[in-house]
Amino acid sequence: MTENPFLSVRDLRVHFPTVNGIVKACDGLSFDVERGKTLGIVGESGSGKSVSSSAILGLHRGTSAQVSGEIMLDEVDLLALGDEQMRLRRGRDVAMIFQDPLSAMHPYYTVGNQIAEAYLVHNDVRKSVARKRAIEMLARVGIPRPDVRVDDYPHQFSGGMRQRAMIAMALINDPALLIADEPTTALDVTVQAQILDLLQDLQREFNSGIIIITHDLGVVAEMADDVLVMYAGRAVEYGPGKEILTHPEMPYTWGLLSSVPDLSAPTEAKLIPIRGNPPSLLNPPPGCAFHPRCDHVDKVPGGLCSTLLPELSPAQSGGNHVKRCHLVRPREVFESEILPEIAPDLVEEQ
Repeated sequence: MTENPFLSVRDLRVHFPTVNGIVKACDGLSFDVERGKTLGIVGESGSGKSVSSSAILGLHRGTSAQVSGEIMLDEVDLLALGDEQMRLRRGRDVAMIFQDPLSAMHPYYTVGNQIAEAYLVHNDVRKSVARKRAIEMLARVGIPRPDVRVDDYPHQFSGGMRQRAMIAMALINDPALLIADEPTTALDVTVQAQILDLLQDLQREFNSGIIIITHDLGVVAEMADDVLVMYAGRAVEYGPGKEILTHPEMPYTWGLLSSVPDLSAPTEAKLIPIRGNPPSLLNPPPGCAFHPRCDHVDKVPGGLCSTLLPELSPAQSGGNHVKRCHLVRPREVFESEILPEIAPDLVEEQ
């Protein structure tokens, strides 16, 4: 972690009281994001990715959620701000691209009106000026004939165009931090590539920090400078993207990599899924939350995996790479047991 990052999240906890107990959706999460850099957050559904990012925007305010910790954005603690102060920062300093643009955009208002409204909230200008700005942003994100399409409704846009419109709305105030929650979900491969290229181009132009939440490790490999792997509301591995994708040291990360189809593999080759299901965040397993699904528990003596929660500790590779696992030498296990299954060509080259 860097000394003075633009965004610094420390010990973030988001708990939801229910009649059955406390759901610990995010439990002690810490990470950094610098200007001009991208953090990829990966993990299965229910691991706490979207919940933690929503806390940065203050979207849990007014709900039953119990949020604690520290979220420093440009040296200002967002959790200490009042509701009105947070509202002024939301959309101006930090913005979000939501997972489903069709449900995120209001069906009764035109796309142009909704983008212009996001501009009017933070700028004292006339509606005509905001409309012109909306047309400019639609053009910037690649919408054809923006001066005409600005008056269309969300249902008149294709999935890829709605996603572009959401990006235009998120970027209209030039935010310093952009959170993209599954920005390529339900889009075909060609459109996915276009959206990712667009985000990278806009990042270079505005020097904004990006948090991209995704299940797609291909997206992470393409965009992320750093990677945060989440499981059961906690970080289980965190560090430079290239290091985590090539030398992961947490069995859960190995499982995610093993689940990715290899286009160069024989047609009869099977995927290697992670067995079992993610744990309940209401009653997570004791010790390491991943231990009921882990195939390497027998390599840790004393039953530590099922009794003691491992701390985030330095990985064998050193640097800023940390992992939450009791395995003493996980790199050797990965190279001898996992790598031959998911990338036999690399083993042969070595």
